[in-house]
Amino acid sequence: MPKLKPDTIFPTDEEDAIITQQAIEDGTNFTDDELMQFRPASEIPELKDFVKKMGRPKSDNPKKAISIRLSNDTLDFFKATGKGWQSRIDEVLTKYATSH
Repeated sequence: MPKLKPDTIFPTDEEDAIITQQAIEDGTNFTDDELMQFRPASEIPELKDFVKKMGRPKSDNPKKAISIRLSNDTLDFFKATGKGWQSRIDEVLTKYATSH
């Protein structure tokens, strides 16, 4: 099971009872045996075109995760520029590399 987001809200016992009762009434309350027969949509050929891939699209030029040691002044400068500061470091290094 995937990790839950911090703001995940679970139904109260009362809300859960109402939801379960509605599922029983409309026929969408599955037994454990029925749930065990479920398969991922990706395994059903007829649904292949409807299943979307999750995550980012594959890049033609993917970046590599590395570890780099920077001076405090340099790090503070880039972090102060806000979100995306790592990308800005990449831009500066890329410009330098292409001009030398």
